[in-house]
Amino acid sequence: MKALVILNMGALAVWLASTSVYATGMVPETSVVIVEEDDGEGVINVKNTDAFPVLLLTNIENIKEDSEALLIVTPPAARVEPGKTQRVRFLLAHKEPLKTERLKRVLFDGVPPQQKGQNQVRMSVRQNLPVILRPSGLERDTAPWKRLVWSLDANTLTVHNPSPYVVRLGQDLLTLPDNTPWMLPASYILPGQTLAIKPGADKTVSSARQVRISPATTWGYTVNSYDADLAQ
Repeated sequence: MKALVILNMGALAVWLASTSVYATGMVPETSVVIVEEDDGEGVINVKNTDAFPVLLLTNIENIKEDSEALLIVTPPAARVEPGKTQRVRFLLAHKEPLKTERLKRVLFDGVPPQQKGQNQVRMSVRQNLPVILRPSGLERDTAPWKRLVWSLDANTLTVHNPSPYVVRLGQDLLTLPDNTPWMLPASYILPGQTLAIKPGADKTVSSARQVRISPATTWGYTVNSYDADLAQ
């Protein structure tokens, strides 16, 4: 049973000043989990970098656009000794073949043991990673953001993803050469999704020719910013 303690800010400051606080260090080996339909599963290793055993809790979280239960995680809970690694498996549990990539999130919580009779508080740290489910036969695309279609009309920036790929990117955008800031509602654009956003600045945008984005690859590699042309 998990106990929840709520303190006001003054009490919290006093409490933290009178105790030693430690954060757990459950570190996933990658920044994204890939689940291939051809394999029926995906795996990731999570290492306990702390000097004490930790209870690793793993949960799948749906994004708001996709609530279908597609994955089973095993083990959902595991004790991980100091310096050891726990392999977590993600098993596909879908009824119909995947037609496009799908996006979920995985939450890793490392819950440390509490030391009775000591003024020492060990706090759990949550890791929140994307999980991408890839359909059978879909070829790898190392730059799916190049498939996005951008347009600007009546001070509204529109982006459409006609591809079967989940495109992950930073929410901050910039149209060029006017240098107008924009903000996406999420850090991804799903297959078939169309988004329309207004400029972050209170201005009329008429001279924009490109939009600068900060994409992320499917496999978590960092890349440079990318300037996409606006459809005329």
